[in-house]
Amino acid sequence: MATIRKRGNSYEIDYFDPTGKRIRKCFKKKKIARAELAKRVSLIAEGRYLDVKRDYKATLKELVEKYTEIFQQQTSFQNWKKYCLDNFKIYFGEDTKLANIRYVNLETYRNCLRKKPTIKGTPRTDAAVNREMSCLHHIFNKALEWEMIERSPFDKGKSLLLKENNKRLRFLSEDEIQKLLKECPKYLRGVVECAIHTGMRKGEILSLKWSQIRNGLIYLEKTKTNEARQVPINDTLALVFKEIRRDRQFQSEHVFTYLKNEEKRKTDKSVKRRKKLKSVPVAVKDVKKSFGASLTRAGIDDFKFHDLRHTFASQMIMRGASLKEVQEILGHKTMTMTMRYAHLSQEHKKKAVNLLNGLTAPKDSKNSTCHKSVTS
Repeated sequence: MATIRKRGNSYEIDYFDPTGKRIRKCFKKKKIARAELAKRVSLIAEGRYLDVKRDYKATLKELVEKYTEIFQQQTSFQNWKKYCLDNFKIYFGEDTKLANIRYVNLETYRNCLRKKPTIKGTPRTDAAVNREMSCLHHIFNKALEWEMIERSPFDKGKSLLLKENNKRLRFLSEDEIQKLLKECPKYLRGVVECAIHTGMRKGEILSLKWSQIRNGLIYLEKTKTNEARQVPINDTLALVFKEIRRDRQFQSEHVFTYLKNEEKRKTDKSVKRRKKLKSVPVAVKDVKKSFGASLTRAGIDDFKFHDLRHTFASQMIMRGASLKEVQEILGHKTMTMTMRYAHLSQEHKKKAVNLLNGLTAPKDSKNSTCHKSVTS
């Protein structure tokens, strides 16, 4: 039975909710207490009481299907997200209700990921663990937006992301650059030179088309940040492009290609077969093996293709470019990412400060003598 009673200087409402739990709450004025009690009694009668939780029955399978339907066009989805979703279904069970997945389950899954080796049998990096946990966090955020759960289990504890070591900054010296270029096959050399002179990502370089090169700029529309940017072409890279055009004669819309069947033509002893095997320019899709082999021949260790982007930025900074200029060319949204190269500009700063040499130094001896004679 619902009642109102006076308790000191306030008025207390007293009633039982639909689950049988006794609810008591105080209000300063009697009319406010009466109105609130009437509202709650009415909601109970209509089955719409605010303390009655909705029964969420959505399963992980339903969430994954909905997520796939909406986000399958993303580049990241095809590259790695779909594998993450498969892992989630295997670990949690695709028929598991989303409402039954707790924070402790998420934390346990993260710890299992840390212990699980990669396909190659190597230890999984913190960055790889964080990427998968970020995907899991995202699908639960979408489930909340799509009203498939009442609250994300991620909100019930601390962040599950691991602290990554992003201090690694490997770049090539001028000597190493020359060694690497010397060992690169012809088609790969152009790719590497483009990376060193522009700081473009591997995907941006391999997908580059001649139509994107005009007016001394490379026009990039499909980027990692989904924001278009223009990259200036210096004189050295312009000569590289000119040489490629001369060799390939625009036989492909892609800039970086290799001649398919070329090796077969060279090694085949039959003249007839050599004539039939025409060398056709084909777009370069991957350089992982050839780039790794070139590094080995050049004697360069601990280096990845993405480090060519660091090489571009580092060499730019050491030659006097500003952090803001490097940020814009690389396409960093904030200066935070670009600041990792700040320490490389120390020598440049020293040269700039040296411009003030002599500003506060004593005057030369001749002027000092004149000064003394005047004041004596």
